[in-house]
Amino acid sequence: MRIPHSRSRTARRLRPEDERPPVRQQILYGLQHILSMYGGVIAVPLIIGGATGLPPERIALLVTAALFVSGAATILQTVGIPFFGSQLPLVQGISFASVATMTAIAARGGGLSAVFGSIIVASLIGLVLSPFFSQLIRFFPPVVTGSIITVIGVSLLPVSFRWAMGGTATAPDYGSVGNIALAGATFLIVLLVSRLLRGLLSRLSILLGIVAGTLVAFAIGKTDFSGVGHGPVVALPQVLPFGAPTFSVSAIVSMTVVILVTMIETTADIVALGEIVETEVGPRRVGDGLRADMLSSAVAPLFGSFPCTAFAQNVGLVALTRVKSRYVVATGGLILVVLGLLPVLGRVAAAIPQPVLGGAGIVLFGMVAASGIRTLAKVDYDNNLNLVIVAAALGFGIIPIAVPGFWSHFPGWFATIMDSGISSASVVAVVLNLAFNETRALRRSGPSTVAAAPSPGTVTRPDSPDGVTETG
Repeated sequence: MRIPHSRSRTARRLRPEDERPPVRQQILYGLQHILSMYGGVIAVPLIIGGATGLPPERIALLVTAALFVSGAATILQTVGIPFFGSQLPLVQGISFASVATMTAIAARGGGLSAVFGSIIVASLIGLVLSPFFSQLIRFFPPVVTGSIITVIGVSLLPVSFRWAMGGTATAPDYGSVGNIALAGATFLIVLLVSRLLRGLLSRLSILLGIVAGTLVAFAIGKTDFSGVGHGPVVALPQVLPFGAPTFSVSAIVSMTVVILVTMIETTADIVALGEIVETEVGPRRVGDGLRADMLSSAVAPLFGSFPCTAFAQNVGLVALTRVKSRYVVATGGLILVVLGLLPVLGRVAAAIPQPVLGGAGIVLFGMVAASGIRTLAKVDYDNNLNLVIVAAALGFGIIPIAVPGFWSHFPGWFATIMDSGISSASVVAVVLNLAFNETRALRRSGPSTVAAAPSPGTVTRPDSPDGVTETG
């Protein structure tokens, strides 16, 4: 019995994600991950704090809580404990999918206490459902994962474009030539570092691009570090800083729908990251990742924060740098925890201009889409309907990006699911793959008219049976 056990432990040590770079590299790569997703972490508390009319000092409390909780959740997800944590280089952050629902709950008179109560109950429901969701992994072959990864990248690109323009439409210089030029300069720096430098420095192209872009912004007066010294240096997290949560049935139902959507997205992110890291991802690993996701979300309101989910933009960073170590991301999680305990460091990171993040984001998010296309290139499209599955999944995934509000007149639960390009593409791809490739009644011995269209570089022989093609 000892030999198989020894082989099992050796196999685990040889997983790409189990590599341990030197500590210095772990810190640098981890910092790169955090700077790439920092804006996304603080955006949700800023939006919710503003929508609920909180004073600036209370909004700052939401921000530091979000940083602390995101860091702790990332460490749990990457390092893992029994039954919790996928042990993949997956960064956890505050979910954007919950913003509209949380704002609506608060606006109905419940305030933040009702928001926090609904998150706790809905996350516990998600925790119970995690084992069932983990079984979905068998419905994620390459035709599904490739479509989802592509949509993840495409759906994130508009975020980088808005960052490049200045972050929010209310900014006085939103969309100015100066902002877009700064984003373009950062973009070019990232490309030059990736092309001209090698080894460690090349893999730090995003971090170096952000630092260089920020220095350019400072030189031309586009950023200001004068506010870094204002406020406390150290602030320990508070328990229930906004009072005890309250529980409303309608709020819990609404939030449960959102939690189900985030579970779909997290499942897709785990599967996508498994493809990029080139490691085995099975039902148990997905289940462990979902349980970590749900546990973090259930605990988050106790510290004054919101639901946690996997951050897709960091999947792109793994694809770009090829640094697959989960310990790098765990180090990034530790940095987030420190930022949550040391608001002064958070204020330094907050001074990074949005256009700088936008220029780097174009490379990051485009890399996610490119990884999806690479996965789709491995799919067999002969004599099946896989091309139709890809077309439908991409089409539905792009609807919320191209036409926001497309589903606004549908029932709330349906609109919540379909308004996320990632979740809508996941649902469509899984359902169509199940119908066309797994259900005997809908299987066909030949492709559809659409799928049978000749690909570039092929010539159809007029005398060949069944329209056989030859390479031209």
